[in-house]
Amino acid sequence: MGAKGCLSSDQLEFFRSQGYLVLESFACPEEIDAMMKRMDQLLDDFDCSTASIFSTKNQQQHTDDYFYESAENVSFFFEEKAFGDDGNLKQPKQLSINKVGHALHELDPVFKAFSSSDKVCGMLSSLGYRRPIIIQSMYIFKQPGIGGEVVPHQDNSFLYTEPPTCTGLWLALEDATITNGCLWAIPGSHKNGLVRRFIRGEGGVSFDRPSPTYDTKDFVAIEVKAGSLVLIHGDLIHQSFENQSSKSRHAYSLHVVDTDGCKWAQSNWIRRKVEAEPLFVA
Repeated sequence: MGAKGCLSSDQLEFFRSQGYLVLESFACPEEIDAMMKRMDQLLDDFDCSTASIFSTKNQQQHTDDYFYESAENVSFFFEEKAFGDDGNLKQPKQLSINKVGHALHELDPVFKAFSSSDKVCGMLSSLGYRRPIIIQSMYIFKQPGIGGEVVPHQDNSFLYTEPPTCTGLWLALEDATITNGCLWAIPGSHKNGLVRRFIRGEGGVSFDRPSPTYDTKDFVAIEVKAGSLVLIHGDLIHQSFENQSSKSRHAYSLHVVDTDGCKWAQSNWIRRKVEAEPLFVA
């Protein structure tokens, strides 16, 4: 049995026309508190020497075995600006991490509870998923003062299926504003199709073509309150700027693909050793 759908016809129409949808109060304060406290515990316990650096500006340079293996692990990635010239962290590790990923939804019980909840499954059922899997999850910190820019991109570039089926679920754990690095998107840009692919080959990873140039005036800010969920079509052009404020912008992000009549591209960066379990089967 598939999960019961929870999106209205108006919500579905907005998502199909604009390529994104904001669902306010999707997560309750108790869920947010549980995930943030659990992440505090994970950060306290992890060894800084085992982490890596994450950058969307130069992903090829920062892609290593630690990154590849994170597909099925809970791995930690530092901000580019976290280290001084001496190679040491400039501030505590809790304020230096860019993100934690990419299997929180699978390996950690607190994040798994939210990720596989009835409301998540119901929403995916509304979108027409028949055998969805969460292919990756990320806890994103957007640290005060050093939270890095995420350049304009499409999720299908990195998580490609044939036919394309990726949808992003971006949950604000704290208020996301223009000041602290909220999402920005080009409404309707998903209708123009996929621009480029992020390919993993024998020599590493790279894009198959250069990024187009986008006009900043075409982007709209998606400012949301904590607890709001932003649905993102896999072909939507979206980005976020550096956080130059004194307030963090924590978020929990999931990416879902369908496995019913869809094929996972072997050239994707994620190459799982164990097949992921579907959230439900319709």
